[in-house]
Amino acid sequence: MPKIISVANQKGGVGKTTTSVNLAASLALAGKEILLIDMDPQANASSNLGFKLTVQDNSIYEVLTSQCHIDEAIFNFASTDIQNLRILPSKEKLAAIEVELVEDLSLEERPFLLKEKLDDLKELENLNNFDYIFIDCPPSLGQLTINALCAADTVLIPVQAEYFALEGLSRLIETVEKVKDQWNQHLEYEGILLCMTDDRTNLSKEVSEEIKSYFGSKVYSVSIPRNVRVAESPSYGKPVILYSAVSRGAYAYINLADDFLERNEE
Repeated sequence: MPKIISVANQKGGVGKTTTSVNLAASLALAGKEILLIDMDPQANASSNLGFKLTVQDNSIYEVLTSQCHIDEAIFNFASTDIQNLRILPSKEKLAAIEVELVEDLSLEERPFLLKEKLDDLKELENLNNFDYIFIDCPPSLGQLTINALCAADTVLIPVQAEYFALEGLSRLIETVEKVKDQWNQHLEYEGILLCMTDDRTNLSKEVSEEIKSYFGSKVYSVSIPRNVRVAESPSYGKPVILYSAVSRGAYAYINLADDFLERNEE
């Protein structure tokens, strides 16, 4: 059975989607079978992989609204450079799903819709083809993120090394603990990833130390530095490891993938 990891932070611009895409791509290039689920209506993870849906294409929206089976909405990565990376893309219509969930499902049913769809994939035995499934959550703590956390085994939290990130992190932890208490008692922390770090500044160092003092070994030893190649790669529809393999950003995500595998497969 694959391990399901939700990548979540309700604060935008902290490297959540960048981490989802680049960690998934790095693991796939390391030989792992990966599924990336784009749960963000902005569909940035989908476009970061060069994936552009046509009107007829299925997405996570059609899956959640039972217009198609989940198996019919999983696509190969648009670039042939990564054969074993699959994506379940998103589209803007997903923004309406929270209203539809309220209208169509009971309060008890709403948190488990994504989990039920992944269970459908399991019944076809296709779920077992993957080593890891990553869910890129939207920058909010609404029903889409709750669904992702209820379907996941662990949550990976990218955090920007700045003061306000600490406030957002505390709110996310409250949500994770609520999900654990009410719906998914097996949910654990995969790790805390410091993103957009700049070791030249005292603030970056101070925030990093404070997060490490609270989470200890859950904080990855690898951090993701500010890097122009990482920022540029989405506009080319590629993860940074394909766009600029010798950049600091690419090396950082390769090292993160190594750390991830060491923690999960030792």
